[in-house]
Amino acid sequence: MKVPSSGVCSPSPLRLLVRIALLSSWRRLLALREQSWFLLAVIGTFLAGYLALAFSLFYGGLKFISKFPGLGGLLVERLIFVLFAFLFGLLLISNLVISYTNLFKNRETSFLLTLPVPTAVIFQWKLMESTLLASWAFVFLIAPLLCAYGLVNHVAWHFYPMVLVLLGLFIVLPGVCGAWAAVTLARVLDRKAFQILLVTGLLALSGFMLLQFRPLPVADEELETRVLLVIDRLLENTSFANFPLLPSYWISASVQNWSEGALGSAVFFALVMLSYVLFFGAIACQRLGNAFYEASNRVHSRGSLFARWSWFQARAIRQQTVESGQLRLRAGDGLDSLLSFGGWLAPDTRALVGKDLRVFWRDTTQWAQTAMLFGLLGVYIINLRHFTRQLDSPFWLSLVSFLNLGACALNLATLTTRFVFPQFSLEGRRVWLVGLAPIGLVRVVRLKFWLASIATLAVTLGLVLLSCSMLGLDAAHTFFFGLSVTVMTFTLNAIAVGLGALYPNFKETNPNKIVSGFGGTFCLVLSFVYILVSVVLLAVSSPWGWKPDMTDPFAGARAASTWTAFVLVSFLAGWFPLRLGLRKVATAEL
Repeated sequence: MKVPSSGVCSPSPLRLLVRIALLSSWRRLLALREQSWFLLAVIGTFLAGYLALAFSLFYGGLKFISKFPGLGGLLVERLIFVLFAFLFGLLLISNLVISYTNLFKNRETSFLLTLPVPTAVIFQWKLMESTLLASWAFVFLIAPLLCAYGLVNHVAWHFYPMVLVLLGLFIVLPGVCGAWAAVTLARVLDRKAFQILLVTGLLALSGFMLLQFRPLPVADEELETRVLLVIDRLLENTSFANFPLLPSYWISASVQNWSEGALGSAVFFALVMLSYVLFFGAIACQRLGNAFYEASNRVHSRGSLFARWSWFQARAIRQQTVESGQLRLRAGDGLDSLLSFGGWLAPDTRALVGKDLRVFWRDTTQWAQTAMLFGLLGVYIINLRHFTRQLDSPFWLSLVSFLNLGACALNLATLTTRFVFPQFSLEGRRVWLVGLAPIGLVRVVRLKFWLASIATLAVTLGLVLLSCSMLGLDAAHTFFFGLSVTVMTFTLNAIAVGLGALYPNFKETNPNKIVSGFGGTFCLVLSFVYILVSVVLLAVSSPWGWKPDMTDPFAGARAASTWTAFVLVSFLAGWFPLRLGLRKVATAEL
């Protein structure tokens, strides 16, 4: 730290960045007073309701499992270890994606690199920001479970503050690993050898996971005679969570030992985690600054990830033709030909749709996260066939079907909130150019709605039909769930597009930060409430869901009335936000 001639110590750049971020957050928090108190009350009620509902469900489930003599403690212990192991993997992926965006696709980072600020300080600040941005939801989701776990085990009061300390240490390790992986990936992503190795490794890992985590058949005789043997076989695929070198093992063992009163063992695992946090955190903060600067130069200097492949070079040459002494680029001929096929799109509509598709495809972080979300959902759906082998009752099969519909709808709500909501804000400060164009902002918002609805419907409807096939449902059930998810798709996209136009943020270019604002939170809340109401209405309207073996003369009238209520709720839930968004866009002063 340098001391100027006046004798006043100049603050460190990192301290200034943290102070500015805290002041900005505080001012945004104060600005919430200018928002509608009704919306704030709705969001607060939803958050409090989620915490209460999640706590009650976790508490009831853990208490129920604990009642099994001899097996309850074993099952709860294994569930805790497996939960933290999977959350650690998800945090790694989340930190990798967010760190890559924050370090190499962020305007603030590009601005800071032009200032006389050390690259190590910039990297440290972005590491802190990415870790907090990727981990706050994890802490919010895991808090009710740990509170319920503490009450079930009748822990002492000091268990809860200790858990907060453990969670704070735990989120640092995936943050550091994700930042290091993002820097390494940015440096070598355009190399042919690395791309081949990456694809081969992903295929090998997928094959290993399919082979390793395949379901183990259990005979009926074994279920009747050797219960412990069956439990061991069922838990065999979860033994990876007990690997002692995993950070998830350290936090799980510390939580478990602290709840049982073994404070010495709990403190030991906490100190192990603290030592790794300090070691790898110091290395990342002191040694990755120069690597980050080099990776940033490579990311902003290369044209394409496939530029070193001969087929890409030949394709680029073919796309450039010389006509009348002028160079004409034909890079978009393929997409333009597809959109202009049949002449069913007007030229201005075709241009806007093509622009949105190209922008989405060029942003790797956008479509990579989309593929990841639907990939996880696809793995879940494929494994439904193993789960339904034990379902002989039509009631339970119908219950699983509606839960599957809810899971697909929740995944769709996450997708629309994360990717569809910020689309209008991503037009940026140049939105006035689009507003002055003949197409107009109102038509732009409408086209974004139809484009997002058609694109998400193609994937969501396919997943629902696949899940119905895996569950062995007949044509009537398949048509029912397919039609239901179609209506829900258009409604959720209308909510996201309408609220995105109502609460735009043209100053921010990072979609993660746009979604984290007031409008994105309200969009997620409204989407979840709509899904809950819709699934309940659909379950009530189902003629086979509640009393499949009883003849009800009013079943048809009840089904028709509740289905009509579902359609009406869907229309109003989507029409009001979209209508308000279009009205605000139409009267906006650019």
